[in-house]
Amino acid sequence: MISDGISTFPNECCGFMFGKEQEDVRSITSIKKVNNSKEGDKRQRFEISPTDYIQAERFADDRDLDLLGVYHSHPDHPSVPSEHDRVNAQPYFSYVILSIANGKFASVQSWRLNDEQQFEEEKIIN
Repeated sequence: MISDGISTFPNECCGFMFGKEQEDVRSITSIKKVNNSKEGDKRQRFEISPTDYIQAERFADDRDLDLLGVYHSHPDHPSVPSEHDRVNAQPYFSYVILSIANGKFASVQSWRLNDEQQFEEEKIIN
């Protein structure tokens, strides 16, 4: 994820995270980078195409994995979700956000919507 964010800078990168969830602990075992399909300026927004989403679901099914969420980068911004991120988020998914500052990795945080449709930070364990 970090190398994707750095190589995509100054644009936002994006991709999917796969693995398993057991007892409220999510273990990411693989990721799948996808192209940011946002039309126009990709420095402050990302979009994942419906085709990429369907392919991610198939990838997970074929490997008996759970599609756990989406990652993306925030070029020259903190690794906290924007209002746009919140409004477009799905309840089950984890959202890992990478801050890439001046082309270098700065921070990473994971977020998940709560019952009030607000993001709460998830703990990341390496």
